[in-house]
Amino acid sequence: MSRVSDERVAGAIEDVGLYAQLYRRMLLIRGFEDRVQSLFLRGEVYGTTHLYSGQEAIAVGIASLLGPDDRVACTYRGHGHLLAMGTDPEALLAELLGRETGVNGGLAGSMNVVDPEHGVLGCYGIVGGSIAAATGAGLSLRGTGAVAVAYFGDGTTNQAYFFECLNFAKVFELPVVFVCENNGYGEYTPFEAVTPGGIVPRAAALQLPTTELDGMDVLAVRAAGAQILERVRAGGGPEFVEARTYRFVGHSRSDPGKYRPEGELDRWRERDPLVVTESFLRDELGMGADELKEVTESVETELDRIEAAALAAPFPAAVSIPEFNDGRT
Repeated sequence: MSRVSDERVAGAIEDVGLYAQLYRRMLLIRGFEDRVQSLFLRGEVYGTTHLYSGQEAIAVGIASLLGPDDRVACTYRGHGHLLAMGTDPEALLAELLGRETGVNGGLAGSMNVVDPEHGVLGCYGIVGGSIAAATGAGLSLRGTGAVAVAYFGDGTTNQAYFFECLNFAKVFELPVVFVCENNGYGEYTPFEAVTPGGIVPRAAALQLPTTELDGMDVLAVRAAGAQILERVRAGGGPEFVEARTYRFVGHSRSDPGKYRPEGELDRWRERDPLVVTESFLRDELGMGADELKEVTESVETELDRIEAAALAAPFPAAVSIPEFNDGRT
């Protein structure tokens, strides 16, 4: 087992332009989710929502290493993964608003978006569904050099999908990276209360190479991810990642998060992925305050345009469902 915390792997730092792009993408995801929450409270978003705020470094760090032939499968908390993979944010917001210009014509809502153009097999409302989808994709990717990535939460590690799919992937040495985004809670329950022995030992028991990393640091995610993906692409078989992270919002739209111990959220906010990356850009790569401000303002301008366009988009035309008479009606 290897462990990568908030340490930067030697030689992993490339250039200010790359990390500025990663920072901008995380800003876009955070701002997008803020808009989604505001629109939901105004009654514009149909169905439920599960926001990715606080976990941005994982999706952005991994996606920065993936190519057009790779595939990812996400959870119902999938907005961040979609945006990290390049899904058009205007089309994604329109989807959440039920508009016909949405990624899936306004019919998928928040939890079930599919974007094959950008390698996204889908977002799955069923806990563990992403693991099964990525494992299936791994079968078709054997020998191609491409990989499938499954994102899932800590609660999934108590589901049958977890054990069945990791076992299957290992038996057939599939090119799959299983990424557990451990945000500390399975809905409202601390993962330690229902996960005896922790998470990594479960994957290790099935002989998958495992990595623990700081999921609040996009540099750490990218550095570890580069090594993992290189091994998997080369035919090394599946690998498992536990990325420790934290969601800054409740589980879903109706959860105020009152079950969290006092001070816990504040402590995790000190490790906000945006703060961590901004500090690195400023202190290590010499990016000035004006440059950082310009990035932030450009994202807000883009989000203003996206929100206005999505709200102005038409709703889908009524769909007529044919009636079938098989003699029983």
